[in-house]
Amino acid sequence: MEKNVLFYVILVILVVQFLIEQVLEYLNAKRFKSTVPAELSDVYNESEYKTAQEYKQTNYKFGLISDGFSLLLTLCFLWFGGFEWVDKITRSFTENTIPMALVFFGIITIGSAIIGLPFSYYRTFVIEEKYGFNKTTKSLFFSDKLKGGLLAAVLGGGLLSLFIWFYQATGPNFWLYAWAMIGAFMLFINLFYSRLIVPLFNKQTPLSDGSLKTAIEAYAQKVGFELKNIFVIDGSKRSTKANAYFSGFGKEKRITLFDTLINDLDEDEIVAVLAHEVGHYKRNHIIFNLIVSLLTIGFTLFILSLFINHPEISQAIGVSTPSFHAALIGFTLLYSPISEITGLAMNYLSRKFEFQADDYAKSTFAATPLVTSLKKLSKKSLSNLTPHPAYVFVHYSHPPLVERIRNLRA
Repeated sequence: MEKNVLFYVILVILVVQFLIEQVLEYLNAKRFKSTVPAELSDVYNESEYKTAQEYKQTNYKFGLISDGFSLLLTLCFLWFGGFEWVDKITRSFTENTIPMALVFFGIITIGSAIIGLPFSYYRTFVIEEKYGFNKTTKSLFFSDKLKGGLLAAVLGGGLLSLFIWFYQATGPNFWLYAWAMIGAFMLFINLFYSRLIVPLFNKQTPLSDGSLKTAIEAYAQKVGFELKNIFVIDGSKRSTKANAYFSGFGKEKRITLFDTLINDLDEDEIVAVLAHEVGHYKRNHIIFNLIVSLLTIGFTLFILSLFINHPEISQAIGVSTPSFHAALIGFTLLYSPISEITGLAMNYLSRKFEFQADDYAKSTFAATPLVTSLKKLSKKSLSNLTPHPAYVFVHYSHPPLVERIRNLRA
């Protein structure tokens, strides 16, 4: 079919986004060999710093290849009518709107997963393995991919079906019902993610009685943070990298510690990390992020409702017969520059919130153990100590380590 103006707009968007990203990656890579700031001179010795530089350089080169391949494949798929081809296959099975959308997205998702599998495998079993991070087995790797795919099919397929049903049943106001549905789903996931989703992939066990549990409970009581659920997750079966997170509200509120975190940090350092997480809760960051996300989604859905019925949106990806599923992809691609802008705003707020959570941990517990924990975790993950400011502005949801340490020591 003849390509319309929006088709070329999408091509330009994809190419420009790729070029901007590669400029940022290049600027960031140029700083891999920068002198380590004085505040971080004790993080790496010379040999360890060299290893960290090599790890970042390896990931940079791999990202350039994988991202370049993804862009080239996407451009070819668009230019040579890939979406039209998938649409015709889909219509050979059914002309019913909901099943048609499920088949269409199913084909694209499965195809994308198969093409991306070698890259994911290489990153896990070559790059992460080389630098001592990978602990997953091949059977666990493929099991995770399969379970993740099935979970996405069930949840994603269910949400998509309801989304289209609202569109068919309520007309122009479908976005309001879809917004309410997505809001309910987000709330459900926030409440029950650790109880229902995590067990599909990891084993969670209550933190054993002992000095660590006593210290955590003493701190929680001191700051008036009701905490009955402290769990340890077996993160070490996949990676040596450590983490901790807070999830849920009310009775479903829980703190989850990776077993690697417990092994890598001292008791005071673990409590300091948890004090930071409690700071997010006490400063209402979780609620704020949820509200902002809902407002952003609502705005996006409203804009979608204005354009979803325009045949040009489907034709923008080369699909000649207008449909909800083709228009949804076309809109997503055309809307992506606005998504990038909202992403920048969310990252900016997130970095501010991290400082606030650090300040809370400093005032209610202590700065020194949080500083030492951040240094240990940074060293363990071979993180970039000298990222480029532009890269930080676009990609970082957390401030660079040196900025956090300077803030904690102020």
